[in-house]
Amino acid sequence: GRLRTRIYAAVPIDSWERLRDTVAARGTGDEWLRIGGLKGFVDGSLGSHTAAMNEPFTDAPADRGFFVNTPGDLYRWVSGADRAGLHVMIHAIGDRAIGTLLDIYQRVAAENGPRDRRFRMEHAQHIAPRDMPRFGAQGVIASMQPYHAIDDGRWAEKVIGPERAKGTYAFRSLIESGATVAFGSDWFVAPPTPLEGIYAAVTRCTLDERNPAGWVPEQKITVEQALRAYTAGGAYASFQENARGRLSRGWPADLVLLDRDLTAIPPESIRDARVLLTVVGGRIVHERP
Repeated sequence: GRLRTRIYAAVPIDSWERLRDTVAARGTGDEWLRIGGLKGFVDGSLGSHTAAMNEPFTDAPADRGFFVNTPGDLYRWVSGADRAGLHVMIHAIGDRAIGTLLDIYQRVAAENGPRDRRFRMEHAQHIAPRDMPRFGAQGVIASMQPYHAIDDGRWAEKVIGPERAKGTYAFRSLIESGATVAFGSDWFVAPPTPLEGIYAAVTRCTLDERNPAGWVPEQKITVEQALRAYTAGGAYASFQENARGRLSRGWPADLVLLDRDLTAIPPESIRDARVLLTVVGGRIVHERP
């Protein structure tokens, strides 16, 4: 009775056999603490030039990043975990990493047969145009963190150039192509609270305030779309859409009360909103004085 936050825990994907055995022996937990998820990595990050890109970095013509794990290892782990009925979530940032992971997911799904598997791609930051429609077509969830758009947007074009930047944090293109988008924070790399992320997704105004109309403004989305990605999208991304992510009669009362209506204020003031009340499971766990 001490938890105030619902937890869906993930462990390293190369330990999938141990997780398979643990789930078989103990189940997947309860409404407060659940297991069954596996996290892996294809590549690194853009800022460190370790994101795996199809073409060299603009500011480092001899470098196009690298894979943290080989495609062969990733395929073996994903295939085994999927056969065991576990939930796979893989980090991919560069366009080469994203395309490779989509290929692996497609191969595993074809080989293992139809199942409600909900493969997730964590970050999905720099998507090549040819891969954009594959998320919706393959049912791959884009698990993204909007705050990075206004943080990385200060310098990303120096690293990958303006053309590739068009597919960076492509929230609108993914949603319009039919993909499920789930928003999160990437804490502790970025702030853990959703309000900054909603502001980022809606305005795309970079932290240096040099893009008042938004960085790659064609990828801005509406407040409602951002709210859905943080709530219903997140619930679907963790197999909880029948009990979480919406306010519905008979469901657990997990909610926050804000000091203003985000859908009725200027987008630039979203980040100034404050949480007045937080309720989890019908219990007040935070109340602003």
